[in-house]
Amino acid sequence: MLLRNKLHALCSGILMLTALYTHAQTQHSFALSDTAFMLDGKPFQMISGEMHYPRVPREAWRARMKMAKAMGLNTIGTYVFWNLHEPQKGTFDFRGNNDVAEFVKIAQQEGLWVILRPSPYVCAEWEFGGYPYWLQNEKGLVVRSKEEQYLKEYEKYIKEVGKQLAPLQINHGGNILMVQIENEYGSYGSDKEYLEINQKLFKEAGFDGLLYTCDPAPDLVKGHLPGLLPAVNGLDSPAKVKKIINENHGGKGPYYIAEWYPAWFDWWGTKHHTVPAEQYSGRLDSVLAAGISINMYMFHGGTTRGFMNGANFKDETPYEPQISSYDYDAPLDEAGNATPKFMAFRSVIEKHLLAGQQLPPVPAAKPTARLPTINLTQAGGILQNLPVPKSSPKPLTFEDLNQDYGFVLYRTTIKGGKSGLLKLQELRDYAIVMVNGKTVGTLDRRLKQDSLPVTLPAGNVTLDILVENMGRINFGKYLLQNKKGITEKVWFNHTELNNWKMYTLPFKNLNGLKYQPVTYKGTAPVIKKGSFNLDKIADTYLDMRKWGKGLVWVNGHNLGKYWSVGPQQTLYLPAEWLKKGQNEVVILELLKPEQTLLETSEKPILDQL
Repeated sequence: MLLRNKLHALCSGILMLTALYTHAQTQHSFALSDTAFMLDGKPFQMISGEMHYPRVPREAWRARMKMAKAMGLNTIGTYVFWNLHEPQKGTFDFRGNNDVAEFVKIAQQEGLWVILRPSPYVCAEWEFGGYPYWLQNEKGLVVRSKEEQYLKEYEKYIKEVGKQLAPLQINHGGNILMVQIENEYGSYGSDKEYLEINQKLFKEAGFDGLLYTCDPAPDLVKGHLPGLLPAVNGLDSPAKVKKIINENHGGKGPYYIAEWYPAWFDWWGTKHHTVPAEQYSGRLDSVLAAGISINMYMFHGGTTRGFMNGANFKDETPYEPQISSYDYDAPLDEAGNATPKFMAFRSVIEKHLLAGQQLPPVPAAKPTARLPTINLTQAGGILQNLPVPKSSPKPLTFEDLNQDYGFVLYRTTIKGGKSGLLKLQELRDYAIVMVNGKTVGTLDRRLKQDSLPVTLPAGNVTLDILVENMGRINFGKYLLQNKKGITEKVWFNHTELNNWKMYTLPFKNLNGLKYQPVTYKGTAPVIKKGSFNLDKIADTYLDMRKWGKGLVWVNGHNLGKYWSVGPQQTLYLPAEWLKKGQNEVVILELLKPEQTLLETSEKPILDQL
């Protein structure tokens, strides 16, 4: 009897696995008619939401997909980020949170289609628009152009992406419906030959299904490649959407808004952007009623962790680095919970369901907790944790030092006993100036600051300048001027300072840092460490309002940047990265080294300047 039961269970398991495999291998077709997308020969309206795999902990991907289904989405859109997958030239990484193929497969398991946007330029409020920093070290390389070096590196990269994702296209049994080439290229250039090369490289990488382009309406003519479906960004008038696509697609559809914006992003020192749901519910209703397919940018923004935020810069506006929270006032908040906007959009989508269709119930909000005050008991000064330096007569940029993100400390010795103006020519982007180990001032590119008065004590003086890369520009013509650090010269009283030592501090991990009990009394930047115990695990938010500027790691995960200028004052700490028992927190604090106490909150604070 026992043997028969075991055999029965084994056979049932095999049958179940076979069924799952057969389902995954079910062949579907996806094509364009003159008016609609055709899935398996029937009209199909994409109701898609953008969600980026690196902005969500891998452990939470599936839960976010379930939320997408509950709002009524049938498709997920995502970019693919070159700088994550080839962080150094020739070194590819598709592991852990970079496992985009697994992200796509989970979407399929949850009954969602995928729109893939590997570009390789993505914008996305992401460091360098997704380009890896090292492209700037390739002599003569010009991004988004037909320049030979760029195309060579682009080809290698897109072929690696193709190995991961081309087998997951719908015409190969997967769930990727369409693949976007380039990204809003019309806002940058108008070279159709360059777009043709993009198409060719994608096809050679195995992307042999439907390809399309997307552009804002004013730039669509410049950015569209004849023969491919043109999608439009930023419009929500059905008549205008149909008109511009008809004009650029032989008088026919189908009609697709590749980026439909229910809100906007934030940058440091400016008001938090919010848009009430009622402003967009009616527009969503009219677009869906007209049979137009959409991709909400964003459905769920998540968090831009580590050093991956980008920045905007135009001639008429200052440098604008983006904050770590990518909450975006999206339907799903930063922690993955339904907002009033989510419920309003769900109600609209429900009106347009096919006969017999029903939306799954909305999962409950994740629990949150306020933790007891955390005491940081150990401290290590930045100046006591320096690596072996590199020497040069002139200051070297991050790129010269083969460093991608983080900080570089520039050190030189000068004769003291005088006062004068210290000037950093083309500082990028934020500097803390120290004299004999004591902070004497800061310089901020956002505020167009490049100089400050300094008094030097008598004798030989050590001048240290700690420079932070606050995010490379991700949009516009300044993509080509994105080197970081002290990018030109340093002057004191109109005399150029030479003979520099550069200490690289990328903070990729926290290995090897030296700490002492927290009796640190200096004014220079400091690394603080502490621990806290949990018997229950829940989401929480680190309240950084009493701190100055820096980054936080919990259990080795870089949660992103904080800065008292706001509007973001908390850092989201996902439950998925906490554990029962002891947890470790490390804070790099640049401006208030005396701080030792860390508070938490049950709610985010994203709107305090």
